[in-house]
Amino acid sequence: MPGRDPSDRNYLSSVLIQELFLTWDHDDLSLRSKAARILVVLLCKHEFDARYQKPEDKLYIAQLYFPLIGQILDEMPVFYNLNAVEKREVLVAILQIVRNLDDASLVKAWQQSIARTRLFFKLMEECLVLFEHRKPADGMLMGSSSRSPVGDGPASPKYSDRLSPAINNYLSEASRQEVRPQGTPENGYSWQRVNSQLSSPSQPYSLREALAQAQSSRIGASAQALRESLHPILRQKLELWEENLSASVSLQVLEITEKFSTMAASHSIATDYGKFDCVTAIFMSFFSRNQPLSFWRSLLPVFNSVFNLHGANLMARENDRFLKQVTFHLLRLAVFRNDNIRKRAVMGLQMLIRSSFYYFMQTARLRVMLIITLSELMSDVQVTQMKSDGTLEESGEARRLRQSLEEVADASKSPSLLRECGLPESALLDIPERMTENRWSWSEVKYLSESLLLALDASLEHALLGSLMTMDRYAAAESFYRLAMAFAPVPDLHIMWLLHLCDAHQEMQSWAEAAQCAVAVAGIVMQALVARNDGVWSKDHITALRKICPMVSNEISSETSAAEVEGYGASKLTVDSAVKYLQLANKLFSQAELFHFCASILELVIPVYKSRRAYGQLSKCHTMLTNIYESILEQESSPIPFTDATYYRVGFYSDRFGKLDRKEYVYREARDVRLGDIMEKLSHIYESRMDGNHTLHIIPDSRQVKADELQPGVCYLQITAVDPVMEDEDLGSRRERIFSLSTGSVRARVFDRFLFDTPFTKNGKTQGGLEDQWKRRTVLQTEGSFPALVNRLLVTKSESLEFSPVENAIGMIETRTAALRNELEEPRSSEGDQLPRLQSLQRILQGSVAVQVNSGVLSVCTAFLSGEPATRLRSQELQQLIAALLEFMAVCKRAIRVHFRLIGEEDQEFHTQLVNGFQSLTAELSHYIPAILSEL
Repeated sequence: MPGRDPSDRNYLSSVLIQELFLTWDHDDLSLRSKAARILVVLLCKHEFDARYQKPEDKLYIAQLYFPLIGQILDEMPVFYNLNAVEKREVLVAILQIVRNLDDASLVKAWQQSIARTRLFFKLMEECLVLFEHRKPADGMLMGSSSRSPVGDGPASPKYSDRLSPAINNYLSEASRQEVRPQGTPENGYSWQRVNSQLSSPSQPYSLREALAQAQSSRIGASAQALRESLHPILRQKLELWEENLSASVSLQVLEITEKFSTMAASHSIATDYGKFDCVTAIFMSFFSRNQPLSFWRSLLPVFNSVFNLHGANLMARENDRFLKQVTFHLLRLAVFRNDNIRKRAVMGLQMLIRSSFYYFMQTARLRVMLIITLSELMSDVQVTQMKSDGTLEESGEARRLRQSLEEVADASKSPSLLRECGLPESALLDIPERMTENRWSWSEVKYLSESLLLALDASLEHALLGSLMTMDRYAAAESFYRLAMAFAPVPDLHIMWLLHLCDAHQEMQSWAEAAQCAVAVAGIVMQALVARNDGVWSKDHITALRKICPMVSNEISSETSAAEVEGYGASKLTVDSAVKYLQLANKLFSQAELFHFCASILELVIPVYKSRRAYGQLSKCHTMLTNIYESILEQESSPIPFTDATYYRVGFYSDRFGKLDRKEYVYREARDVRLGDIMEKLSHIYESRMDGNHTLHIIPDSRQVKADELQPGVCYLQITAVDPVMEDEDLGSRRERIFSLSTGSVRARVFDRFLFDTPFTKNGKTQGGLEDQWKRRTVLQTEGSFPALVNRLLVTKSESLEFSPVENAIGMIETRTAALRNELEEPRSSEGDQLPRLQSLQRILQGSVAVQVNSGVLSVCTAFLSGEPATRLRSQELQQLIAALLEFMAVCKRAIRVHFRLIGEEDQEFHTQLVNGFQSLTAELSHYIPAILSEL
């Protein structure tokens, strides 16, 4: 067969092939196996027959057997009924036929129908599955070799005693590789030529003989046992044989795929040109399986060629799943220890970015896909490893991934990387057909790379926290916040991390911060709805939401629409989900007693129920609004000023604090947390991190810290109580700030500026007499405003003002005057009653004119209006001080008269004390200011 001369056609050969194929469907398993084996034996006999070694002879043989492929495609169930060994034998025959076939003959297999073309590539996928090689210890895997244990699964092509000698000859020839000299080659194997002295009755020279001997003695009951029975050199030879066989199969399938891609460009074959699923499925099979280095070297030029020819189809939304899987596998390869493979992954990512520039016109959509796949990859990659001291550090996998992401945006390394990958240096800048301009932009690539690095860093920092998350809730909240911000381009991931952060805040009973997280989630949903004009909200509603949570972006960008990827997307964001999170925010703000925020949130919910005519829900909303406004009135009318939180500035000074070193933060705490409480809390958190060489020390005052002069080996915390600054407050005012937050009505308590006053003297002492006492007012600007998504915000700006002793004295008097005037002008909360509050007025009057406390005003006069200090005052300062004292006394006199009208019989004695105190104070002041008697 086929005859003495290759041109002789033999009828018997075609009959035999037909009979053999029919036998594959026989019920007798032994007959099926024999039929498959005989077919391949015939093919191999022709392959190694000396008469058929010319190219035209090989082509003739291939054309003779080519109808076999058509028969298999017509009867695929027959093929699927074969076992793994029989399938491999049939696939060897198919690959051998295709390898020697000319393109004109091969294209016939793809011209009949789309379904038939798909079946052909299903066979190619089966080749990749059945001939995949999994090394016992693969040096190219991401982490340790334990991730790829040796098994007996059908995916690894083990040596089979059921393969005939002719088939073994073919496989040996197909995977023939010259033995390397001693040294470590790139594929990780190092072995010498087998020494003839190894051949012995107990250890044969031939690998086949050794395997046959092991199987006949029943040693090879499993793949692992069979391998262990071999001499190490023969075991290495078997390993190399299997790897080369796998490489040979993969490379041939890759060559077939390239030919198919080229022919598809001319639309000369039958395939789905929209989804291009034959090629996408093969590429997915390539990427998802273990491949040798020789394959990865050949893949990239083909990958580039396919995307050049079919980029518009492959980048279309119909192929989102394919694109997402490609990005995942390229990122996975970017973690490999083998630098050759890692660099090719970098190049593959750059090719995707190039296609994104030309077919997406921007990188936003690809950035979303990469962030999604990076998030999925983080569950597979071990980003931390344990150090000898028991702490965690960044793992080698994370470092390699970081290096790869940095190289993606490195323009200086690009030319050498392209050359190394077998591509022209202009590959990234070449303009595809039917395109007119070069759209490649290194600045956009840099931005994309930084976005991915941000996500990687956030994931790494979260993992490094480890067990500290339960102790340091501030760091845990910031970690969730960084993850939420890093994954912000993907609404699903953004929301997921914000909800984790919301849960963390609720565990700490940080109700305002938890509410802000719920508002942020609602904002994401509302933005997506406004972007697609789907819902009852507009940009004005987004602006209103930003007044509650400034983190909500005011710009409706294309990011949400770009995030429409399989399994992720803004299409899952609905009006109902937005209402759900708005209601959660309303509940949490109510627990925080920030009722003005509750009112604003309900104003956003009401339009939804109006559009649906949900009158029951509307009734509930308006009832809640009534209760909210009553609570706000109660807060405003309370004689004790309402405070929703306390604020503390915390400075960190030591390299032991890591990134916190020499930074200042403002902490927002519950209203009942005092300075001693937060000192104790932070001491507990950071003392646990001290080692034998470091101790923790808290600086008890608010003086300016000179970090360079601090003692080494000591970790310093400076904790200072600070006051929030109202939006319209005059920071240059010399008045004390005791009553500044209680004046006026309750407004939206959103603060991003804070201040604290520090007393000092020019002689270096903290405290001194009134005539020597200076005051430094420090104003802090934070990165964002409170209440925020986190409990602490970084101080980005710090400014100081200094007040002289006389300015301090004038400010003290003006503060008391303002407090009294405020009480006289403030109406009572009950409707129709405009009288001042009696109890509050009594409290302030007692602190102003009672005999036992009026030494404060007198001490000012003694310090500045008598003797030598008075001569040092400028004329303007003297006049301001006297005017302040006169105004203070005038307001006290008016307040005493109002007090007399308000009191009953039970308060007469107290009123008499006030009058006596006022008269006594007036008499004392007349010694310094004679005009006070005529003024009063």
